[in-house]
Amino acid sequence: MKSSIRLLAGTVLAIALSATSATAQKKYDTGATDTEIKIGQTVPFSGPYSVYAGIGKTQAAYLRMINDQGGINGRKLNLIQYDDAYSPPKTVEQIRKLVEGDEVLFTFQVIGTAANAAVQKYLNAKKVPQLLASTGAARFTDPQNYPWTIAFNPNYVSEARIYAKYILANHPNAKIGVLYQNDDMGRDYLAGLKSGLGDKAASMIVGEVSYEVSDPTVDSQVVKLKSTGADLLFDASTPKFAAQAIRKVNDLNWNPVHILDINASPVSATLKPAGLDISKGIISTNYGKDPGDPQWQNDPGVKAYFAFMDKYYPEGDKLNTVNTYGYSVAELLVHILRQCGDDLTRDNVMRQAANLKNYVGSLSLPGMSATTSPSDYRINKQMQMMKFNGERWELFGPIIEDTGPSG
Repeated sequence: MKSSIRLLAGTVLAIALSATSATAQKKYDTGATDTEIKIGQTVPFSGPYSVYAGIGKTQAAYLRMINDQGGINGRKLNLIQYDDAYSPPKTVEQIRKLVEGDEVLFTFQVIGTAANAAVQKYLNAKKVPQLLASTGAARFTDPQNYPWTIAFNPNYVSEARIYAKYILANHPNAKIGVLYQNDDMGRDYLAGLKSGLGDKAASMIVGEVSYEVSDPTVDSQVVKLKSTGADLLFDASTPKFAAQAIRKVNDLNWNPVHILDINASPVSATLKPAGLDISKGIISTNYGKDPGDPQWQNDPGVKAYFAFMDKYYPEGDKLNTVNTYGYSVAELLVHILRQCGDDLTRDNVMRQAANLKNYVGSLSLPGMSATTSPSDYRINKQMQMMKFNGERWELFGPIIEDTGPSG
C-alpha cells in the first residue's frame, strides 16, 4: 500500500514538474533564438531629414553597450539598419527586405510619419510589431485598427491639447495663427489644438495656413498669417521649415507668442540655423531631460548618458537632444525585451509594450511616468512647457497631462 502511495505521489510530482517545465518553455517566432534577437530599422542616414540620423546611430551604440553587458537574458541584439533617405517608397522596399529577407522579429523606431504610414498596413497584415515608431501621428496609437503598431513619440493630438491647455490658462484672449505641415503630423496638431480649445477654437483661431514638404520656403505662409492679425503663432512643422518661419517672423518685425511643436524644438537642428538671438522667447514642451540644462549636471541619468556617449558614440554631439531621444527609446526597448523573458513571440512583444506600468526612463523629467494598456497605446502623455532663453531651453510651470481620448 505504501509503495503504491509513493508511486502515486511520484506520478503527481512528475506531472507537476512536466507542467511547470512546459510553462517555462522558450517560445520563439521568426527572428528570435537562444542566442539572438533580430531587430529591423530604417533611418534617414541621407536625404533632407538626415538631421535625424543621430537617432539610429545612438540606438545602434546603445544596443552594442547592452551586448557588451551580456545581452538580454543571454541573447545578443542584432540591429539591422537600412537607409531609407526619408523616402516612403524606399522605406517600403527596405522594410520588406527586413521582414522577408532578414526575417527580423520586429521593426523598431522606423523614423518619420510618412515612412511609418507607408509600411503600417503591410506590417499589421504580416502581424510584425511596428514597435516604438518615431512619429506621433494619431494613427500610430490606434490599437483598434492597427494592433501591431505602437509609437513612442507623444501623440500629436495629445501634445496639441497640452498646448491648448497652456494657451487657455495663459493667453485666453489670443488670436491664433496656425502654420502646419500638410500631412498626418500637421493635420493632427491642428485637430488636437481645436479639440483642446473646445468651443473657443472657432473664435480664437484666426488663420490656418499649410505648406508642403516640397515647398522651398514658408515665407509666403508666414506673411499671410501675420496679415490675419494673429498675436500667437502655433507652428506645427519640422526643423527646416521652423527655422525659416522664425527668420521670417523676425524679418517682418512681428512679435507673436511663438509656440513650436516638439519635433522642431532641437536647438542644433532648428534654433541655431534660425539664429539663437531671434529665437529667444519661443515656447515648446518636453518630457525628457535636456543634457545642456545645468540643473541636471549631477543627475545620475544624465551622467550615465554622458558616460555612454563618451564610450560608445564619441563622435556624437552629447548635447543634441536628437541623441538623448534615441537613447531614451533604446532604453525602453531593452525594458520591454527584458519583460518578454523567454517568450519572444511577436504577440508577446506587443503585449509587453501595451502593458507598461508607471515606467520611468533615466532621462524622464521628474514626476513623469509612462503607462500603456491594450486600449491606450500612448506612451508619453505628460509634458512640461519650456521657453528658449537665447542659449538653451528652460522648463517652467507644472507637468501637464493630456487626459483626453487616445484617438
